[in-house]
Amino acid sequence: MTTNTFTSFDNADIFYREWNFSPSQKTIIILHRGHEHSGRMEEFATDERFANYNVFSYDLRGHGNTPQPVSPIFMDYVRDLNEFTKFLKKEYSIDPEDIFIVANSITSVIAAAWVHDFAPQIAGMALLAPAFEIKLYVPFAKEFVALGSKLSKKLEVKSYVKSKVLTHDKEQQKAYDSDPLITKSINGGMLVDFLDSGKRIVEDAAAITTPTLVFSSGKDYVVKNSSQKKFFIRLESEHKEFIELKDFYHGVLFEQDRPMVYDHILRFMQECFNLQSTDTGLKPDKFTNDEYHTLSLRMIPLAERINFAFQKWSLGKLGFLSDGMSTGLKYGFDSGISLDYVYKNNPKGKLGIGKLMDYFYLNAIGWRGIRIRKVHLLSQIERQIARLKEEGRPVKILDIAGGTGNYLFDIKEKYPEIEIVVNDFKKSNIEAGEKVIADKGIQGMRFTNYDCFNPDTYEKLDFSPNIIIISGIFELFDDNELISKAISGAVSIAEPNSSLIYTGQPWHPQLKMIAYVLNSHQEKDWVMRRRSQKELDRIFAINKVSKQSMLIDDYGIFTVSCGRLKETNIDTLNSFITTD
Repeated sequence: MTTNTFTSFDNADIFYREWNFSPSQKTIIILHRGHEHSGRMEEFATDERFANYNVFSYDLRGHGNTPQPVSPIFMDYVRDLNEFTKFLKKEYSIDPEDIFIVANSITSVIAAAWVHDFAPQIAGMALLAPAFEIKLYVPFAKEFVALGSKLSKKLEVKSYVKSKVLTHDKEQQKAYDSDPLITKSINGGMLVDFLDSGKRIVEDAAAITTPTLVFSSGKDYVVKNSSQKKFFIRLESEHKEFIELKDFYHGVLFEQDRPMVYDHILRFMQECFNLQSTDTGLKPDKFTNDEYHTLSLRMIPLAERINFAFQKWSLGKLGFLSDGMSTGLKYGFDSGISLDYVYKNNPKGKLGIGKLMDYFYLNAIGWRGIRIRKVHLLSQIERQIARLKEEGRPVKILDIAGGTGNYLFDIKEKYPEIEIVVNDFKKSNIEAGEKVIADKGIQGMRFTNYDCFNPDTYEKLDFSPNIIIISGIFELFDDNELISKAISGAVSIAEPNSSLIYTGQPWHPQLKMIAYVLNSHQEKDWVMRRRSQKELDRIFAINKVSKQSMLIDDYGIFTVSCGRLKETNIDTLNSFITTD
C-alpha cells in the first residue's frame, strides 16, 4: 500500500491510499462509511478476490488523514469524487470505463449523486446500505438541526450510532471503538444538505443507467430500507440487482458474513466490465420526455391545477408591484431581458411591499441557481480564453442564442481584443444588446438575428469561432433531433480544436410552478424539457464533442460543461494560429 494526496476542485489536499496498482488492471474505488476513513478499507483492498484489481480509497473532508475540514455542502463531496477520478486519469492513466465504485452508507449517496449529476462513463457501482434516508429517532430532528445550522455553520451533531448496531462481529466492534481516527459527530449543515440530496437522488433515480448493485441490510437501525427500494425500482439501468442481507446490520463491510458480500461484488463487477454500452443515439430519456408531455398536456391533479391557477392569477394582479415580476410578465420570464434583471439581483418595486416581493422573487432557488450558472459560464469561458492565448490563437466567440449578451459584455470588457458574435431569435433582445454596443462604443462585437436550429444559419454568420456557447436554450425544446441540428450547424463552422460550452438542467424543484405560473417569451406556458446530464452529453458526443469538464451548483439544478471537438486537422489548425 502507498499513500499520497490529490488536489481537489478548491485546491484542498485530500489523503488517499492505493493498493496493488498495475497499469493493465481494472480499478476499484472504495469509499468509506461516514465517520470512518480509508484505512478501514484495508481488509477489502487486500482480499485475494481483488488481487487482480487496482484499489484506491480516500479520506473524506474532515475524516481520517485529510487535513481539509468538513464541508457543510454535500455537493463538495460529490465534486471531490469527480476530481479524484480525473486525478486517476492524469496520474495513473485510468479511464472512467475501467472504474468500478464500491460505497457504503453516506458515500453510497455521494456515488449515486456523482453518477446522476456528472454522468461519468464508469463500468458500474455497488451501493452498500445506501443512506438515502436516515432514521431520525427524535421528532423534528431535521428541522431543529436546519435551524441550528443557520445560527451556526460550525454546529456539530453527535452520532447516536454505536458499534454494536453496525456489526455483529465483536472484533470489528472493538476495532471501531478503539480507532482514534473515527469521528463521532457530523456537521449539522452537511447533515441537512445530505438528507435533501438523498431525497433528490431517489426521486430522480431514473436518470441513472449505470449498472448498479444495491445491498440492503435486513436489520439496519441507521437508514431506511424503503428509500433503497424506491431508488432501485426507479433506476433505468439495464443491468441492476438488489440483494437483501437478511441479518446484516448497517456496516456491511464489517459484518461477520462479509465474504459473501465480497463474492457478490466480484461477480457483479466482472459482469459490468464485460458489458457493452448501448447508450447511444438521439432517443430521449423516457422519464423526462414523459414528464414534459405530462406538463404540456396539463395532466396533473386537480388540487395542483387550482393552486397554480391561483398563483398565476395573483401574479397577474399583483406582479406589477415587483419590477422583476413585471419585466417577466412583459417580455417573458425566460427572456434575455428578464434574465438580465435576475443577474443584477437588485430588488426594486412599488409601494414598499413591491420591493419585498421582488426580494423573495429574486431569491427563488431557480434564480439563485441561474446566477451561479452565470459565474460558472464566465469561469469556463475564461479557462478556454487562456488556453487559446497559450496556443497563440486569436479568440473568437459565438453564442448561438445569447439573448442580450449579458455576460459576454463582461468578457468583452475584460478582454477587449477578442471577437464576439451573439446570435438571437428575439429582436427585443438584439435591440437591447446593440444599444449597449452603441452606448459604450464597443468594437469587435456584433449581434445577428437567425434561427439557431437551422443548420444553414451558420454559414451566413461569416465567422469561424473557436469558442461556441450554447446556454439556456435547449431546455425550451423537447426534440433531440432539433437540438442536434443546432450543435451540428455550430460545429460545422468552428475552427479545429475548438471548445463548446453548454449548459444543462438535469433537475429542477420548481418545474411545475414555472410551467403553470410563469409565461415564456413566446407568450405561452414556460414548459421545460429537462435532460439528464447523461442524455445531454450523449447528444453532444454524437456531434463529435467530448466533454472535458463540468461545473454544477450546490443544489444540483444547473450544469455548465466544456467539451472539445474530437476531430482535429493539425494542418488546418495551424492556419488559424498567428505567427511572428
